[in-house]
Amino acid sequence: MSAVDERWDDGLIARRANEHAVFDDAYPPEEPHVPIGGAYAGSLRGRLDALRELMGLSSTRLDGATLAEAGRVLDEAAARQRLSSGHTVVAIAGATGSGKSTLINALAGVPVSETGLRRPTTSAPIACTWSEGAAGLLDRLAIPGRLRRKPLAGGAGDEALQGLVLIDLPDHDSAVVAHREQVDRVLALVDAVIWVVDPEKYADATLHERYLRPLAGYAEVTFVVLNQVDRLPGEAAHQVLDDLRRLLDEDGMALGEHGEPGAAVLALSALTGEGVAELRETLGAFVRRRHAAERRLSADVDAAAVRLRPVYVAEGRPGLGERSREDFGARLAVAVGASAAGEAAEREWRRNAGRACGTPWLRLWRWYEGLRTPGGKTEPRPETPVEDELTARQRVEQAVRVVADEAARGLPLPWAQAVRETAVRGAQGLPEALDELAVTVGEKREGGRPSRPAWWPAAVLAQAAMTLLQFYGALWLVGQIVGVLEPGLLPPVLVMLGGIVGGPLVEWACAAAARGPARRYGQETERRLREAAAACGRARVLDPVAAELMRYREVREQYATVSGRGGRAR
Repeated sequence: MSAVDERWDDGLIARRANEHAVFDDAYPPEEPHVPIGGAYAGSLRGRLDALRELMGLSSTRLDGATLAEAGRVLDEAAARQRLSSGHTVVAIAGATGSGKSTLINALAGVPVSETGLRRPTTSAPIACTWSEGAAGLLDRLAIPGRLRRKPLAGGAGDEALQGLVLIDLPDHDSAVVAHREQVDRVLALVDAVIWVVDPEKYADATLHERYLRPLAGYAEVTFVVLNQVDRLPGEAAHQVLDDLRRLLDEDGMALGEHGEPGAAVLALSALTGEGVAELRETLGAFVRRRHAAERRLSADVDAAAVRLRPVYVAEGRPGLGERSREDFGARLAVAVGASAAGEAAEREWRRNAGRACGTPWLRLWRWYEGLRTPGGKTEPRPETPVEDELTARQRVEQAVRVVADEAARGLPLPWAQAVRETAVRGAQGLPEALDELAVTVGEKREGGRPSRPAWWPAAVLAQAAMTLLQFYGALWLVGQIVGVLEPGLLPPVLVMLGGIVGGPLVEWACAAAARGPARRYGQETERRLREAAAACGRARVLDPVAAELMRYREVREQYATVSGRGGRAR
């Protein structure tokens, strides 16, 4: 066996191809490939950067399976960037008997891929390169050296197709599962693809549903070639070609007609050579522009953005409005009992006013009642019933649930769940914190003296004067009784009655005058407790939720860049 046969022993196919094709091993060592170098230019660079940032921001919110496709796109972009930018890898795909191998042989000018009646003819991808430096690209496609060809006709000097790397794929409808897997693997890595169809299978459901329709976004790097037109009589070729265009349009694939970007649709006969020159010219112009790799990656990013849309695009404008924040604070105020605390403070202020401005006899009676109270001068503060504590906790939990639902409304499911979890975490310990606030506000109220109005000292003096009148009248009356003073019952009685009646009148006037200041004092106490409860809820729940919503907005902006819509994505 010769050295060449030792390298490649595929039987009849190998022996026939050896007569015409030259292998990579027969060439001098290839020159190092020319990498794209640096970063991708234009919008693609920004979109890839945004996709990378998007994955970083989402890694703790989305599962790995959701981000897997985006990660694959980034990996493939990095891998393609390290390889030759001077080559364009184009796969030739088609169904059994469509004439793929015949077409690649016609383009190469020599039989580099075996053709025949035996099916499947092509069992593994075969590469044909028109210039040096494509080894890295072929290694990425896992095509061994024994399946790498170079055309003899023109060879490296064929200027029309310089930089082209053609890959002949197995049949996509092959009965061998491994062949179909090879097709899917290579199609995910090449820069462009030529779909070869024939008059019998151009409308095959498998081709359109499994490949052309899902790959409609790759129209700018797609060629659809109607082969074997020599079998169609008269105008039948044009009719079939028009019907093929109609099917492609139904698949959602844009057609590159009238200067518009899209898939190129051509008719030819690889067997007779009709139309092959037009395909060669179109393919050569496509390769010379050297934009296939970036357009393919841009289409990959588009496809990843479409798959990620459900987890990034919200319905409406999610977020917490001022009304929601105010309602949350109001619910916490109800839970902490701000209104009840204000009413208690108002009663306490009025009670203090009554004690200060009341008659000495009433204060003496209260002191006596205090002595009779077991355990001290003041009544013990009633303990909060367990039912009330449970109700307060339930109100806090309900307030947190409501504000979390309002913040999450319209968000994609993963982000809505993240917002709710953030709110629940912040709510842990919130009831206890509110209880401490209530106790603190109550202690400040009890420990500090409320401000007294200007008339308070005058009322105290008036009450003291009434008391003195009572004593003066009583002493005057006693003096008359014992004979020290001249008899005259009416004056001392009137003086004493004036003090007795004037004391309650002063107390009643003070109680009436104290209603306004007492109400304001109660309202101030309620306001402080409401603000303290709102601040506690804001720090523990609203601020973390707002931070999560801000994170989502950042992610949405990155997604807008990835999807190519800039700031218009919602």
